Amino acid sequence: MPDPTPQPQRDVRPTLEAVAAHAGVSRATVSRVVNGGAGVRQPLVDQVRKAVDELGYIPNHAARTLVTRRNGAVAVIIDEPEFRIFSDPFFSRQIRGISRELNAHDAQLVLLLVEGRGDFDRVTRYLAGGHVDGVLAFSLHTDDELPAIIRRFRVPTVYGGRPERPPEGDGAGTPVPYVDCDNRGGAREAVRHLVSLGRRRVAHIAGPRDQTSALDRIDGYRDVLPDADPELTVDGDFTADGGARAMERLLEVRPDLDAVFVANDLMASGALRVLRERGLRVPEEVALVGFDDMASVAEATDPPLTTVRQDVEGMGRLMVRLLMERLDHGAGEWPASVVTPTELIRRASA
Repeated sequence: MPDPTPQPQRDVRPTLEAVAAHAGVSRATVSRVVNGGAGVRQPLVDQVRKAVDELGYIPNHAARTLVTRRNGAVAVIIDEPEFRIFSDPFFSRQIRGISRELNAHDAQLVLLLVEGRGDFDRVTRYLAGGHVDGVLAFSLHTDDELPAIIRRFRVPTVYGGRPERPPEGDGAGTPVPYVDCDNRGGAREAVRHLVSLGRRRVAHIAGPRDQTSALDRIDGYRDVLPDADPELTVDGDFTADGGARAMERLLEVRPDLDAVFVANDLMASGALRVLRERGLRVPEEVALVGFDDMASVAEATDPPLTTVRQDVEGMGRLMVRLLMERLDHGAGEWPASVVTPTELIRRASA
């Protein structure tokens, strides 16, 4: 007597052979199309893709990895605490550019944050596992451990921002490129603008000196004002509260200042808050210029912030393109590093 108990339905997924039969092509042709191989005429590519859609075929990731030797994933490593990543619009803009470009290359973004010593161990274990095809690393600091970790596992890498020392290579003897903006040139333009307004006591709120972007912007300030009083330069930390604290220190030691170039927009917003609390009119008494042109910050301040624009999202896209160029062409000469131009955006603060 037949068993009346309903039997569970088996999930029968279409196979490569089923797609090949449906498209009227060989299994090898389907495999090349699905795995991104070359040498298939466009009409056959269209036939295969149509069959894939009609049958609902889902490629086997493990099998695809064996064929292409690619995981389809890229690690984005940021050496900053979590609160900065999710509060500073610079990082969201750069990650957005990276994500959009990776999507265009059918690759997955894997975000790895580094807050302490234990996180370096975690990143080391993850890279050792061979889970990603390449690395995009940015916001590096002086004596950062990340470059050495990356070299150890010979993972193709592109840096966001100029490293402190020239890139030594990825462990296979090939140079590592970086993408950065013209920090020094942008700072020069900002300070020249303040000087052109007739300001004579131009201060600078600098970023952390363990990052090259901050050092380059200090150099740009000094290029224009080589004889500036050292008291006119105070260090900040790239946060709004850090900018406020730095502005308070400046007003304590140099209450006669009449302009400030600030190394990023978040610190400039904090500096502007302190100036208003002290009853100092901007720009009439103190002119203020920031750096980055983060619209969510620069256009929301009162008055709106004059600042140096860098294409943060575009730089993220460039990092991905350089990495994909290396991955697509294998070992050999890396593409050159890229330094993108900056532009002074004039608003009401200076």
